[in-house]
Amino acid sequence: MNTHLRRAAVAVAAMSMAAGLAACGSAKEAGGGESKKEKKGPLTIGLLLPENQTARYERFDKPLIEKKIKELAGADTVVLYENAKQDASVQQQQVDTMITKKVDALIVDSVDAKSIASSVKKANDKGIPVVAYDRLAEGPIKAYTSVDNERVGKIQGESLLKELGDNASKGQIVMMNGSVTDPNAKMYKDGAHSVLDGKVKIGKEYDTKEWKPENANENMKGAISSLGKDNIVGVYSANDGMAGGIITALKSAGFDKLPPVTGQDAELSAVQRILSDEQFMSVYKPYKPEADAAAELAVALAQGKKLDGIAKSAVDSGTQKQIPSIIVTPFALTKGDIAKYVGQEGFFNRDEICTDKYKSQCDSAGLK
Repeated sequence: MNTHLRRAAVAVAAMSMAAGLAACGSAKEAGGGESKKEKKGPLTIGLLLPENQTARYERFDKPLIEKKIKELAGADTVVLYENAKQDASVQQQQVDTMITKKVDALIVDSVDAKSIASSVKKANDKGIPVVAYDRLAEGPIKAYTSVDNERVGKIQGESLLKELGDNASKGQIVMMNGSVTDPNAKMYKDGAHSVLDGKVKIGKEYDTKEWKPENANENMKGAISSLGKDNIVGVYSANDGMAGGIITALKSAGFDKLPPVTGQDAELSAVQRILSDEQFMSVYKPYKPEADAAAELAVALAQGKKLDGIAKSAVDSGTQKQIPSIIVTPFALTKGDIAKYVGQEGFFNRDEICTDKYKSQCDSAGLK
């Protein structure tokens, strides 16, 4: 609380202040209502992304975040970037490095949302505000931005049910969820279950270690062996990388026609699989508004500004209440949706998608 407010002596002012604190105290606990001393001059902002197996991080998130940070804070702003390559201990070391380099703010997309908490606390103790990006990290983070993750799972489930139609009652589906170390994976799963439960029989369900396609491939082989290929009518895959491994397993098992397989992230290879009718759908999460939000939050915190006018909602983590947040809306991506996104910032252009192998499919889909 500011000194001049503490010195306010009149009863009306005191009552008004008490009411305000009651309304926003929990937000201040998360750092949203307080600001450190405003900083002038060039900023140094750290950016830690979790892995490079999913193409989106290097292809979209990194350059979009860097671009927006420099637009907001000036071309002389320094962005220090590291990728943990799916190793939680490496990411913890990277946080230590960012602390040593005295960054003004840190954006972290955590490998393991729980284990990163102690590193977040270290940064916070050194006066470095941490923005959780895409995954809701634990510890004293100051802000968070992501897509509506439960909605992602609902979109996947709804799309799968619609595609299955009457076949939903004629067999079983396999659910291939993400890694248990990723809090988003639980939200995707919960969203999907809220749609699928009671509408289709789930024959096998897996939590896929580290989201790795090869692990999804092995899980899918086990499901086929256990259930029998004739009994599998669809596959819920939480993301596109795993969908690739699943589809390889389905092909190897000799399916005459591939069952519909979902995905997420709208990766280039997934877009091409959708065009060629190997993968049924993905979820397009607009990377630009999410990246822009992370940049805006980090720059504001680095400059010692409040987030009141930036973050319009709040979420709770396992360790933190009322974290100022910006949540982005995701969209289903089927073959008929691709043309409207081609060439947009945060999506692929026609030349990237329509290689010689996919030329005829692109022409059929009306990609210009």
